[in-house]
Amino acid sequence: MKTRFTAASALAAGFGLLLAAVSWTPTPAEAGQPPMASGYRVLEPITQGNLTIYPVVAASTHDTREFLTLDEGLRSGQVEVTEAGRVRPLVRRGGAQYVPTSDQVNNLVLVNNSGRPLILLAGEIVTGGKQDRVVGKDRIIPAHSDPVDLGVFCVEPGRWTARTGGGSKFDALSAPMAQPSVRKRAMSDKDQQKVWDEVAKSRQGMADAAAETGGGAARAEIESSTSYAQAAENREVKRQVDAVAVPLERSYQGLIRELRARNAVGVVVAVNGEIIWADLFASPQLLEKYWPKLVRSYAAEALTTRSERGRPTVAAAQAFLDDLSGTREVVESEPGIFRHTEVVGRGFRVFELASLLPKTGFDLHISKMTE
Repeated sequence: MKTRFTAASALAAGFGLLLAAVSWTPTPAEAGQPPMASGYRVLEPITQGNLTIYPVVAASTHDTREFLTLDEGLRSGQVEVTEAGRVRPLVRRGGAQYVPTSDQVNNLVLVNNSGRPLILLAGEIVTGGKQDRVVGKDRIIPAHSDPVDLGVFCVEPGRWTARTGGGSKFDALSAPMAQPSVRKRAMSDKDQQKVWDEVAKSRQGMADAAAETGGGAARAEIESSTSYAQAAENREVKRQVDAVAVPLERSYQGLIRELRARNAVGVVVAVNGEIIWADLFASPQLLEKYWPKLVRSYAAEALTTRSERGRPTVAAAQAFLDDLSGTREVVESEPGIFRHTEVVGRGFRVFELASLLPKTGFDLHISKMTE
């Protein structure tokens, strides 16, 4: 990986910018430990059932207050997501014009009318339109953007018509972040059929879990729809996910407050005793915005793949986080806006979203998955 959460790396990259970095100060117990190879340190975990969350603190953080999340943009009405064929023709200053095309399964159109850059995270689900979709790749949409074609994947096979009363409107406020196994198929495989296969597997796991407490009626309710989002919203599924997620959310929110001075920026995730994922952000504030969605996605993964096999050591979680370099990189960039890097390593992939906007030049989000 070429960029890290350090002021030195950003300056070395030629940005020459004043970054809002805050030094990490080790506790007495950590003072004698070797330096963090990745710039991150894994702390003692929180465990609930077969899900283990390891808080992660960073050597430095950045000012992310200018960035807007998808939830914030949709809630304020300043961000619009619609089918490709439904967006209004729009002309921005300078004469740029968007001409609508026909509706397509793997494309939605987003317009950011706000004065702030918008972050999209892979795994965020938007519900509505002709079918629910999941965002396939992290990216930044600049302020006052022209309509942008989004690369998305369907997570609701079998429907290609607007729900009654829903029109072409999309929403992300009540929809979950896709669980890691579904996110993985969209991010790594980039294959619609593999996403559908994983959605079917996850829905079956939810149906089985719901039937344990809600009986055949709960299972039938999930199986009556092909929607991943609706399965996750099933009453029995939500109850079981909340049983895991709520204690973790409260515990970690408390830890975030306690660790804010030590730059709590992310987590390493283990399910059934195996490390599967990591999400890292540029600041504690950005992590806090996404935490309610993320913790429920991890809990859904634990619910649909249950077994009991202990938990990895902190040293194992640290080793997972320290290895962010691989044997191959694929870089996509929108000059002056963002750089998206996919790193392929032995048994893992890392995805890095770096902001190239003025007065930034740092990684906004890093995710790592096992393969």
